[in-house]
Amino acid sequence: MREQYQVIGEAAGKIYRALEKKSSISDASLKKEIGVSEDALFHQALGWLARENKISFEKKGKALQISLCQETSCCQQ
Repeated sequence: MREQYQVIGEAAGKIYRALEKKSSISDASLKKEIGVSEDALFHQALGWLARENKISFEKKGKALQISLCQETSCCQQ
């Protein structure tokens, strides 16, 4: 199980670094950019970052835009 946490954490790191370079990106483009082909792993990594209040989501048409939180309060409810 610990190995799976490491794999998820590494994918979350890739997502975070990709989002540092772009202000906002669609989930499909982000998944392609970081090279994660497994849907479950990609969504687990997003969940990890969301739980840590690192990313925010915005629905634009059929696409889901993802961006880093600029302030800690942006992602807190």
